[in-house]
Amino acid sequence: MLEQILCIDDDPITLMLCKKVILKSSFSREIITAQNGEEALHHFNTLKYTNNKNKVSKKPELIFLDLNMPVMGGWEFLDHFTSDAYAEFNSAKVIVLSSTIDPEDLMKAKKYPIIIDFLSKPITQAMLEYLKKKIM
Repeated sequence: MLEQILCIDDDPITLMLCKKVILKSSFSREIITAQNGEEALHHFNTLKYTNNKNKVSKKPELIFLDLNMPVMGGWEFLDHFTSDAYAEFNSAKVIVLSSTIDPEDLMKAKKYPIIIDFLSKPITQAMLEYLKKKIM
């Protein structure tokens, strides 16, 4: 079981469904959410700049990422997240969870080594069973 997962999606129903499916399958102890890439980067900045040496802050081990979001989409998030500024968090693996499976997006995803899979929404129990075998 993972300690913490971050779900980044602008759709509140998708976020609620992700939480329910993940908790029901005992895939992760904690699920945090962000409604766009900027909000997710803010979370990582908070971890980075308020980390107390006496207190170890949890870092998400896995990120479920939507691509098409307002404010900051998934690709822009990945460009920032894979930069040196966030290097300490790059042990987190990314699963693109998108409603579109555009072949160009699949090719673009290969440029980001932290992306371990590209799956179609919605998240399901079967997907999590597949991911357990792949990452745990």
